[in-house]
Amino acid sequence: MDWLFFGEISLAGLAMGGLYALIALGFVIIYKATRVINFAIGEIMMFAAYLFLAFAGGMEISPWVAVPLAVLGGALLGGVIEKTMIRPMLGESPISVVMVTIGIASILVGLVELIWTADPQLLPSFLPREPVFIGELYLAPKIAYGFLIGMAMLILYLLYFRFSRGGVALRATASDQAAAYSMGINVRRVFNLAWVFGSLAASLAGILVAATGGLSPQFGIIGLSVLVVVIVGGLDSILGALIAGVFIGWLETVAGAYLGGEYRMPATFAVLAVILVFKPYGLFGTHEIERV
Repeated sequence: MDWLFFGEISLAGLAMGGLYALIALGFVIIYKATRVINFAIGEIMMFAAYLFLAFAGGMEISPWVAVPLAVLGGALLGGVIEKTMIRPMLGESPISVVMVTIGIASILVGLVELIWTADPQLLPSFLPREPVFIGELYLAPKIAYGFLIGMAMLILYLLYFRFSRGGVALRATASDQAAAYSMGINVRRVFNLAWVFGSLAASLAGILVAATGGLSPQFGIIGLSVLVVVIVGGLDSILGALIAGVFIGWLETVAGAYLGGEYRMPATFAVLAVILVFKPYGLFGTHEIERV
């Protein structure tokens, strides 16, 4: 085995896994607060990446201004979706809400194709191009710097949820909605905040991932990989999202390098099947016991 090649592939996979973890964090935030499985998370991040393309490419705004504008646009989209499409579904069966998110995903894909066509696009370059070496191992600069930006966002999120009033409200609502109501927490506002923050994290990750591999209306398919991440880690576990994200990113990259690109998804779904057999709630998910 060429250990140098394996090391470089592993580094690239771990860096990509860090971005998967950021997307999974957005997924988990929404699920923990609202108990909604958001199948449109991939399309929200795709839409934010197209917003960046419009700002930086079409309007020729500085990329470092276009990135926060596009991320805020994705966050706003998440808030609007929650208020106009998800909130009216409160009290309905979980499968009904899931079908709504799938419909939202289809609408976003169609909207993107109408505005930007179905042709693949390349985002304007905004990440440094200097080669990155860790010892003798080379890491593509777009992947390396994208990982660093994603990790900075992850740290900010964790600090916010730990120390801010909004973060405490989110954690309280996720723990017990009825108790949160009784303590005077505006639970509806927290639901909206969860969608905003979850979409914001996914939007930034979407721009960073699209910057390394291009963009198309099918870009949202990455949501399938993220779904595997959150199920393996546990739907309601932030720690699980971080660990599983890094592992799945590494596994996909190694499988693609050694077995071929067509084996990336089968490899991750094989791991998912094994995990579900032995840990149905994921590695770090909460084991819920209901009275009958």
